[in-house]
Amino acid sequence: MKDGTKEEYLFLDKHEKKYIKGTADRILKYMSGLNSTLEGYQITRLEHSLQTATRALNDKADDEMIVAALLHDIGDELAPLNHAEYAAAILKPYVSEKVHWIIEKHGIFQMYYYAHHLGGNKNEREKYKDHKYYKDTIAFCENWDQKSFDPNFKSLNLKDFEPYVKKLFNKTPYKQ
Repeated sequence: MKDGTKEEYLFLDKHEKKYIKGTADRILKYMSGLNSTLEGYQITRLEHSLQTATRALNDKADDEMIVAALLHDIGDELAPLNHAEYAAAILKPYVSEKVHWIIEKHGIFQMYYYAHHLGGNKNEREKYKDHKYYKDTIAFCENWDQKSFDPNFKSLNLKDFEPYVKKLFNKTPYKQ
């Protein structure tokens, strides 16, 4: 890379910007393929994501949070041991600090519902009890995420969320 010229890097930058503009389409395509599930769950990963986003939309969450709810588990297949951080990294340039933090920490907060059954600490989230987004993350998990494994819930489909995803990923990123 050290031997690259300014012209070569301007050329690459032009192509990278074009590629970045396709992020929403790539995310939607990836999400549409989440039609499998871990053994034992009654719904697919896609359906879980759709249920979570539908609940957020029904509760009149803002557009950032609706997309974040849709993508909160996008890392399950590729990063099962740190899926929340994976999803948060994808969202980070496009969402507020608050939405990013909620998604980044939701995996730890979600442990409240099951960790004690597996010999873990269900109160692991308490280490964040003084954080300004602590209650918001509890609300995300309580109201949307943990409820969204229901085979009888009528969620919207991925096509319904396409405008939200495209709007979010086509906006000017937040300054990092």
